[in-house]
Amino acid sequence: MTHDPGQTRSARQGPRAWRAPALLTVLPVIAVALIAGALAWRSTVAEIDARLEQSLILSLRALETEIDRFRYLPKVTGEDARVQAAIRNPQDPTTIDAANRYLQRVTRLAGASHLYLMDAAGQTLAASNWDVDESFVGNNYSFRPYFREAITTGVGAFYAIGVTTGTPGYFLAARIDLADGKQGVVVVKVVLDALEQAWTAADQAIAVADVDGIVFLSGEPAWRYRPLDPLSPEALERLGAQRTYFGAEVNAAEPLLQGAAGWIFDGTGARMRTRGAPFSDEWRMLAAAPVLPAVLAALGWGGGAALAWGLGIGLAKIQRQRRQLVALRLRQSDLLERKVTERTRMLAREIEARRQTEAELRDAQETLIHSEKMAALGRMSAAIVHEVSQPLAAMEATLAAAEISLERAPERTGARIETARNLIRRMQRTIKHLKSFSRKESGQLEEVDALGAAQNALELVQPRARAVGVDPVLEAPDRMLRVKAGRVRLEMVLVNLLLNALDAVEGRAGAAVALTLTVQGDDLRLTVSDTGPGIAAEDLPRVTEPFFSTKANSEGLGLGLAISQAILSEFHGRLDIETTPGHGTRMTAVLPLLEKAQA
Repeated sequence: MTHDPGQTRSARQGPRAWRAPALLTVLPVIAVALIAGALAWRSTVAEIDARLEQSLILSLRALETEIDRFRYLPKVTGEDARVQAAIRNPQDPTTIDAANRYLQRVTRLAGASHLYLMDAAGQTLAASNWDVDESFVGNNYSFRPYFREAITTGVGAFYAIGVTTGTPGYFLAARIDLADGKQGVVVVKVVLDALEQAWTAADQAIAVADVDGIVFLSGEPAWRYRPLDPLSPEALERLGAQRTYFGAEVNAAEPLLQGAAGWIFDGTGARMRTRGAPFSDEWRMLAAAPVLPAVLAALGWGGGAALAWGLGIGLAKIQRQRRQLVALRLRQSDLLERKVTERTRMLAREIEARRQTEAELRDAQETLIHSEKMAALGRMSAAIVHEVSQPLAAMEATLAAAEISLERAPERTGARIETARNLIRRMQRTIKHLKSFSRKESGQLEEVDALGAAQNALELVQPRARAVGVDPVLEAPDRMLRVKAGRVRLEMVLVNLLLNALDAVEGRAGAAVALTLTVQGDDLRLTVSDTGPGIAAEDLPRVTEPFFSTKANSEGLGLGLAISQAILSEFHGRLDIETTPGHGTRMTAVLPLLEKAQA
């Protein structure tokens, strides 16, 4: 078996040739990821530090404000005559009782925890809690630093856990100097639990440490009474002598700070900032925040930068393919543009055809309406001819009589001429209504008095009503009823309904036709009722169809109800039909009242 040296060399160089481009691609990605992650880390940590500084400023201000509320209370309380009397006469029960009650009242009004009075030896003479089991009265607190500072400098302050009550608080003391040389010390105890509760509720890791670095106030309960750094033996001895944190195992607590400055490692890493309290040289306030957002930001930006670099390489490859597709898309765009242009022209032609069709439909509808009006006039032609010919004949006879009376009875001539004039007026009214009804109306809607339209419609059908032998009755409210409609078209609807009713009662005993106007809710109902035979159940669904008629020898076109229904739809109304075979029919035109519609 023989081996080709060239093949062996190619086999050895193949993986190396593949690894070189891969490394050139991967190494920049790693470098970009590290740089982006470092920048994101520094930026996020800087934002965390800025927020911590702001929290420190606000928290220090809140702490200072809370303490300043009571800073001058001991001195002001010591100016009271009852307190000074207790210092002068500590053995007088009446004096001590007055001082106790005064301190109790001041404590309640000021909102402090405790207020008490000591003599120059540190013995408590009077206290606001004199009437409870944990009273300070009789206890000696000369071992407390605030007492010694007050005796020495005039004022003193100290934070500690109360040896009597077991409640921590900030003690503010002031020395009271009397004219006779006697001295006393008034102390107010301020409980700062409200600040801790506010920090805890706001989820803020804020703490206050004393001169030895022991945390005595904190929004994190696990930090309370823990030293920041390991305590020296001297500090432990001093704290024990002062009984500062009475009952708390400070010496056994694990230090809070571990590692580099500015960091807290208490289970998880946290960024820390500190500030000294401007009102106390011995206090430090610290604020901490977890650095998990910085870690996530570094990982996110690093991963994003790596992904962006990879995407950039991928996009560079895709770019070559895009160039090949651009020409194809341009050709497709030109083709699509031509199709869109052609389709636009087609749509324009369709729109124009539709507009023309709609105009033709409107013209056809207006022609049908006018034809139906002419048909209605045709149905009333015999009655109209009778309505006009009867006054003409009467007028001719009246004028002949007037001519004769000029010679025989001149006094009767004037009355007969007046009768002839009345007959002329009667014909003029009839012709006026016919001319108004027969003219074409524009499609515009206007305010129409429905009662006036009903009255005109009744006058138009009067000739037909007299021929049938029926006197239609009008029932309506005595007020104007306005609707949005066309006056002539509304009259046409009512004429159609009235003519149908007159046709239905023709030749029937006890015939009656009524036109009733009623207001129901927001609608006006114009109802034409008759006592005719009614409409058969099988014909009722078809009565509004065009060219349908139940009359054997009808002079109409069979369009009356269809056109009436269409006209009412244009007025935003409707046509309701109720019938009882053998007892009559009620046809109601329902229109919205204009006043209700405007409201």
